Amino acid sequence: MVETSGTCTDQFAPVREALTASLNDKDVGASVAVYLDGEPVVDLWGGHADEARTVPWERDTLTNTWSTTKTMTALCALVLADRGELDLDAPVARYWPEFAAHGKDDVRVRHLLGHTAGLPTWDEPMTIEDLYHWPAATARLAAQAPAWKPGTEGGYHAITYGYLVGEVIRRVTGRTLGVFFAEEIAGPLGADFHIGLSAEHDHRVSRVIAPAEPVRDPDADLPRDSPGNPAVRAGTANTEAWRRAEIPAANGHGNARSVAAVQSVLACGGTARGVRLLSEAGCERVLEEQFLGTDNVLGVPMRWGMGYGLDSGTMPNPRTCFWGGWGGSMVLVDLDARMSVAYVMNRMLDTGGLSDDRAFMILAAAYQGLSR
Repeated sequence: MVETSGTCTDQFAPVREALTASLNDKDVGASVAVYLDGEPVVDLWGGHADEARTVPWERDTLTNTWSTTKTMTALCALVLADRGELDLDAPVARYWPEFAAHGKDDVRVRHLLGHTAGLPTWDEPMTIEDLYHWPAATARLAAQAPAWKPGTEGGYHAITYGYLVGEVIRRVTGRTLGVFFAEEIAGPLGADFHIGLSAEHDHRVSRVIAPAEPVRDPDADLPRDSPGNPAVRAGTANTEAWRRAEIPAANGHGNARSVAAVQSVLACGGTARGVRLLSEAGCERVLEEQFLGTDNVLGVPMRWGMGYGLDSGTMPNPRTCFWGGWGGSMVLVDLDARMSVAYVMNRMLDTGGLSDDRAFMILAAAYQGLSR
C-alpha cells in the first residue's frame, strides 16, 4: 500500500484519497496541490521517482510537465499585457518585424495565444536538435506562410506555441521566456518551476516513464495521422539537452505545488501570498474566447481563451480555464472559486485522447472538498 506525504486540510481529504488510489493503481510517482484563496490547502506527493521503484518521490522532486508549461508561457504574456508593455490586439510584426513575411502582417498577438495563427508546425523538416536553437526555430516560423487565414480557425500549436509567444516576449523585454518567467513570476512567488533547467537541479529530476507501446504524440503530430515535425518521443524529455533548452510549450520542469502556486495568482485576481502580478482586469483577459469549434489538429471540440482552454459547460463554475500535458499532467484555474488545482506525475499513460482519468479524479475530489 503506497501512502502519501505532505499536508492536506480535513476539508480536502477526498484529494488525498484520490491520490492514494491513483498511486496504488496507475501512478508510479506523483504530486497534487490545491491552492484556495492563494493559500495551499493540499500539498501531497507519493510513490517513486524511478520506474524501478527504488527512489522515493520527495517533496522537491521535479519532472517534465509537457504542455502544462503552456499555461506558464501564457501567464507571462498576460502579465506584460497588464503592465501595458504588450498589446494583445496588436500585430505580431509590431514587436517582431520579420514575422510579417508571407501574409502574416495581420496576425495578432492574441492569435498566437489562442492557437488561431495558422502556424501549428514548421513547414520545413525539423529535428529535435533544431528545437534547441532558438534563433533558427523562430526565424523559420517568421518566414513561413500561415496554413489558414489567421484568426478564422483553431489548430493546436503544440510546439510552435512556445517559440511564437516566447519570441514576442523576448522582443518586448530583451529576455528569453525562461529568464523572464524566472525573474518576474517564479522568483517573486517562490515557485520551483523552470523553463530551461540548470544542472544544479538534475539530481531532483524524475525521468518521465513512457507508455509501454509507441503512441501518437498529441504535442507534435500534424496532421493527426502523420509523424510530427519534429517527432518528439517521450524519452526525449530525459535527455540533458532537452532539460537545458527553453521550449516554452513543452519542457517546463516542476511539481504540482509549483504549478498550482503560480496559477493561483490568476485564480485570485492577480495577487497571491502578498505578491501582485496582475490586476483583476488583467486576469479576466484569460477568459476572452478566441476560438470555439473543432480544433484542426486535435480533431476534437475546443474552446480556446487567451492561452488556456476554457470551460465549455462541463465545470461547476463557468469562469474556469485549464490545460494539461502529454501523458497526464494538468492544471485547472477556477476564477469563481479562487482555486487552482494541479497534478504532476512521471508515468505517462496512452489513452488515445487529451488526458486520462487520473487528473479527472483529482479535480473531482477537489470540487468535492470545495463543496463541503
